[in-house]
Amino acid sequence: MDLVLNEYSAAPGRTVIAVNGEIDVYTAPRLREMLIRLVDEEKYHLIVDMEGVEFLDSTGLGVLVGGLKRVRSHDGGIDLVCTQGRILRIFRITGLSKVFNIFDSVDQAVASHAHPDSRPAGAAGAAGAPGAPGAPGAPGSGEAADSPE
Repeated sequence: MDLVLNEYSAAPGRTVIAVNGEIDVYTAPRLREMLIRLVDEEKYHLIVDMEGVEFLDSTGLGVLVGGLKRVRSHDGGIDLVCTQGRILRIFRITGLSKVFNIFDSVDQAVASHAHPDSRPAGAAGAAGAPGAPGAPGAPGSGEAADSPE
């Protein structure tokens, strides 16, 4: 399967990359090139919508981490949108669910920055500090802080 990338603005200062298909050793360079181009265009607050991703390998994970490092060097960030269990499991197993903010929808990702003190219930990850909404061990998270994933 091929990789389809669509870029659009979800809110002022928030650029979404909607990804459809497979992110693997063959297609990941296209995503990397788009992330580099967006940073070159001074777009440092990105949302990667992965709802259409059917497969993700270690090369794809590396591209996302590389993109995150790139935008963080400009005080930016990358949020992910993903509700697919098999893809979320990859982020949990690798520990990257603690590195990225992962949301149920683009709207939730955008809203989390409109009101940074009130992260939506569907968010998990990078705030990742124990007690942070959506973090393991947080009230209502259903996970103990020290439980293995």
